[in-house]
Amino acid sequence: MALGALIPLLGPSPALHGTGEADAPGTGGIALLRTVLFAALSISVGELFVRRLARSVPGAPDTLPRGWSTVANTVGFVAALGLASVVATGNLVPGSLADIDVGGLYDSRDGKLALLEVNGFLAAALCAASGRPATQVWPLAAIVVAEALRAHPTTEYSPMIGSGLTVVHLTCASLWVGGLVYVLRTLKVWQKAEAGAALLGRYARVAAALLAAITATGVCSSLRRMPSETILEQLTETAYGRVLLAKVILMAGVAALALWARIRLARAADPLSASSPARAEVYLLALVVAVSGLLTALPVPIRW
Repeated sequence: MALGALIPLLGPSPALHGTGEADAPGTGGIALLRTVLFAALSISVGELFVRRLARSVPGAPDTLPRGWSTVANTVGFVAALGLASVVATGNLVPGSLADIDVGGLYDSRDGKLALLEVNGFLAAALCAASGRPATQVWPLAAIVVAEALRAHPTTEYSPMIGSGLTVVHLTCASLWVGGLVYVLRTLKVWQKAEAGAALLGRYARVAAALLAAITATGVCSSLRRMPSETILEQLTETAYGRVLLAKVILMAGVAALALWARIRLARAADPLSASSPARAEVYLLALVVAVSGLLTALPVPIRW
């Protein structure tokens, strides 16, 4: 747990130390921007998911927590804009506005995908602020696809398979993280044991399937980048492997807390006591999001 917590707090330097890999300019800043982008995506996707789930709970109050999607999508727009500015300067941190070649974004695959994410968050923010917030599902889906394509360039081996795995992984992770945040906010507003326990139970059943999908796609993606015969060595001798190991450790802790919450939900006299480990799970998931942001900013290991 300590290793997993230190990685996002200290940035890329500890992960790169002793590996012989160069620390690319702006890695820490890019990792931070991607962390913000993933967090914003999760909040918006999770909110849509749980609002729909809450409507299916018998006897549920009509009142729901105030939506955070408009703010989250706006923050995501700013983060995506920052990442697009990096792409516009040849994947270097711009020193001034004069260094940014906005028109050049249209000339490259990465530039077009960066623009798609910027426009996606802008559209999602407008949809969230409108009278039909559910329509933001479409621009949010476009952002997920753009991020999956960006993570797997055409020079990679079977890039479409990698992109498909990332779409499933990112979608399920966003539903899980953002969904849990909104469920806990809803429990505070409802203050009704039966409806709250029912909502938490329905979320827990879906979360179990989401965890299985996240694990399966994560393992497959890791094996594609680090073949099974070298994975143990690369987990300790490459920056990517070290951060991935930190993420695995954190995910093990998250899974343990999720199991604890599930047991309390089923056996405790007060089912809503399961919200205590669920809150701890949210804090640990925040670290997982930070580690994931750093992971996308580090060099992908060479297939040995």
